[in-house]
Parts: sequence; structure tokens; C-alpha cells
Amino acid sequence: MSGDNHLTHIDEKGDVRMVDVSAKPDTQRIAIAEGFISMHPSTLQMIEEGNAKKGDVLACARVAGIMACKQTSSIIPMCHPLLITKTKVDCTPVHEGEREDGRVGIHVTCTTGVTGKTGIEMEALFGASVACLTVYDMCKAVDRGMEVVYVRLLKKDGGKTGLWQRSASME
Repeated sequence: MSGDNHLTHIDEKGDVRMVDVSAKPDTQRIAIAEGFISMHPSTLQMIEEGNAKKGDVLACARVAGIMACKQTSSIIPMCHPLLITKTKVDCTPVHEGEREDGRVGIHVTCTTGVTGKTGIEMEALFGASVACLTVYDMCKAVDRGMEVVYVRLLKKDGGKTGLWQRSASME
């Protein structure tokens, strides 16, 4: 937990509000988030072989993640619209034996950047989430048991609070 013990989206009366960032300086900001969608090994094989009926699953997931980053403020009520300067979504297949928990699936990493007055963590988290959900949508006909897990912030940098990174103790 951060050292700041108050919620910035709640005013003194307890009402929700969008934070006024007009007096803050523009700084370069970056955020990296991840997510994982676990699936049956045969589903992963179908994705890698390009046999999904709806098309290239990973290409579609990458595009959907990027589009989600650009639309975050339209979905998350208190997010500021940002002029995003960078968004990249990586989707990496994970095979049997590659994870300690034994899960098979797709590991998604979303990196976002902006030069602005407020952070870009929500955009990275939303992008990773939507990329995972897109994989689910494109493969649900063959594997309804897929599970989206471990959506979390890995790193954020910039602004008044500077660098924050997920530590091994948070795993």
C-alpha cells in the first residue's frame, strides 16, 4: 500500500469526483501491466497453429488491447482522457512446464506511455485485461473453461511519486 492514506477520487463530503490535475506539471509517464489467460493445451495449440475459426487470435488480442488503452476513460468513470504517446501489447504463449503453477495459456503484457499530468496505469491494466478477454472471445467455442488471472500492475514511472515496481514479495 502507498504511504498516502486518502482516496483522491472522494471529496471531503464523500462524493466521487474526477481529480483536478490542472496545476500539475506535464511529465513523462510509463506503465506496464500484465494478465494471463489459462486454457487447455489443445486450445493453445489451435491458437499457435492459426486454426481458430475467428482468425488470428493473438493479432486480434494485440489490436483489442491497444484500442482498449485508447478508450479507458470512456469506460472507467474517473479516468482522465489522455493523449497516449505509446502503447504496445505483447501476447506470449506459455506451454506445459513453463510456469510453476502448471498453467498453460497466453501471457499478456501491456506497456503504455504518455506525457501528461496524470498516470497511465489504468490504461495499461485495461489494455491487458481486454487483450485477455479477446482471446477468450475468440476461443470460447472450444474452451469455455479458460480463466483470466493475474491482471496486475508491474511498473509505473513518472509524476510526483516516481518509480514503483512490483517486488518479488508481492508475487
